[in-house]
Amino acid sequence: MREWTMLKRLRTRSVNGTLALGEMITELLPAPKLVVLRGDLGAGKTTLVKGMAAALGAPVDEVTSPTFTLVHEYRGRKVRLIHLDLYRLEREEEIEGLGLWEMADAPDALVMVEWGDKFASVMERADAEIAMEQGEVENERLLMVQWR
Repeated sequence: MREWTMLKRLRTRSVNGTLALGEMITELLPAPKLVVLRGDLGAGKTTLVKGMAAALGAPVDEVTSPTFTLVHEYRGRKVRLIHLDLYRLEREEEIEGLGLWEMADAPDALVMVEWGDKFASVMERADAEIAMEQGEVENERLLMVQWR
């Protein structure tokens, strides 16, 4: 796996703060990018993606977790936000069937992949990683954004 060269640590204490961080992250990680999004259930990954959708001009009210459908695509003004959840996949071959590499190669796509760290091929191709975790208080979230 390639090394990350940039690192930013962020903290939020509310849902609105997580949405705002999502908007800011679209500035740090402009398309085209393949980003691995890590965090336990309830860490705020989908809320972060909603903030990113808002920044890109995509319909925020349509943003939901792709746990069962695997892929959701949201069209912004100039960029497509593609949100994948690989939790239910078990083999590298299943990634090929999703067309992930074609999505990642699209010049107008910001591809956010939950549970991508399960697969070496995804980590090798990733341009960035966002790790989210619960903070010390109820709505606090700690984010570590790494990219190259």
